[in-house]
Amino acid sequence: MKKFLTTFIGVLFCSLAVFAGDGIYEKLQRIPQISDIQKMQVKPFQEYYQFWFEQPIDHADPSKGTFKQKVLLGHKQLEAPVVVELEGYNIWSPNEGELSHLLKGNQLTVEHRFFDQSVPEGGIPWEYLTIKQAADDHHEIIQTLKKALYPDSKWVTTGISKGGQTTIFHRYFYPEDVDVSVPYVAPLNLSYVDPRLEKFLDKLGTPKSGIKSFFGGEDLNNCHYLIRDFQIMCFEHLDVLLPLLEKLAAEKGYTYQRVGGTQRALQLMILEYPFAFWQWGNNCADIPSQESEDWQEIFDYLAKVSSPDFFDDQYIVRMQPFFYAALTEIGMYDYNIKPFKKYFPADEKNIDFSFTMPDGAEKKPFNEKQMRAIAEWLQTDAEKMLFVYGGSDPWYATGVDLKKNGKCRKYVRGDMSHACRIKDFDPVSREDLIDTLTEWLQEK
Repeated sequence: MKKFLTTFIGVLFCSLAVFAGDGIYEKLQRIPQISDIQKMQVKPFQEYYQFWFEQPIDHADPSKGTFKQKVLLGHKQLEAPVVVELEGYNIWSPNEGELSHLLKGNQLTVEHRFFDQSVPEGGIPWEYLTIKQAADDHHEIIQTLKKALYPDSKWVTTGISKGGQTTIFHRYFYPEDVDVSVPYVAPLNLSYVDPRLEKFLDKLGTPKSGIKSFFGGEDLNNCHYLIRDFQIMCFEHLDVLLPLLEKLAAEKGYTYQRVGGTQRALQLMILEYPFAFWQWGNNCADIPSQESEDWQEIFDYLAKVSSPDFFDDQYIVRMQPFFYAALTEIGMYDYNIKPFKKYFPADEKNIDFSFTMPDGAEKKPFNEKQMRAIAEWLQTDAEKMLFVYGGSDPWYATGVDLKKNGKCRKYVRGDMSHACRIKDFDPVSREDLIDTLTEWLQEK
């Protein structure tokens, strides 16, 4: 009897030890697709891990090989909501996001396929960089971790900018994967160069826009013309500004072969200036005066708003997964040179981003049919999606149109830029927004 009790107690303690050790880390270890798990310390999470999730290069044909996708997991409580941050690019930060903070949720952050380190050995097979393949990636990760770790939790996807687009696309292809989605500042372009973007930019900063500044409430009705005058001043003094860019490029190691040289890069900086100005909420009062002759100050201001590294060869190569997606599926703007025609050759037309196309990649026709199908789905069948926009962000020009779909909500702060977040809304709107999320998450 004594021997039996000793054996029984030993087995019991072993069982309890296994059970006690059956935590998040141990569960991750048992998932076949997961490897290279690293523990991290990131507050306010109780546990935090970085790991790699093996994915098919082509979900329709796994025989074409695999790659490892970078994933972060911040754990608070087993039954807390799981907020999945779908990056549109590489992972920017391991820190707690706004939505995870608001919902007191666990946080799963997923690097987008073929960005940074989430790339197959041997380079990027561009034909498999599609919104459907990326949605398949996210479906696999969500379903796997839902079963293994959080079967009783509510699940929320979110993302910012291109991450917001990624959130929309995943929900379109896999509407039942999660309970709620919150895309931030996400455009939905219906063509490669959606004409709504140029029309919106032409209105921003004029009496038609009706926008007050987020820098103290001053009237922005003349800002459009100040921006245009500044561009003209820069074009008229290219010969003065060019040496300043050449000097900066030499210091920073910038090269501009892909765009056609340093002078062309300077022209593109000037053309990019209005979009960059509005996207990141710059102040009209900071635009240099037309009477100014301090060309170093003028150049420094231009470079601060419209960064020279945007056209640098190394930056373009690093960001080619974005540019490829823009050229083939998600859309991009172009530069209207008509107001500056005399500064360009007579046969020059609007300038698009075709110079960013990866070497050797096939330029597929833009899939307008796919984008329009997603737009129609948002207006009819999409459910429990909450959209956040800044009304003076150029990308708001192609923000989602929900029509009469009362199953989704859209919140817009008119005087905010691409940096608009839930925290930026007035108290009443913010409370309504959070109440909407809470109600959706409580529904069965």
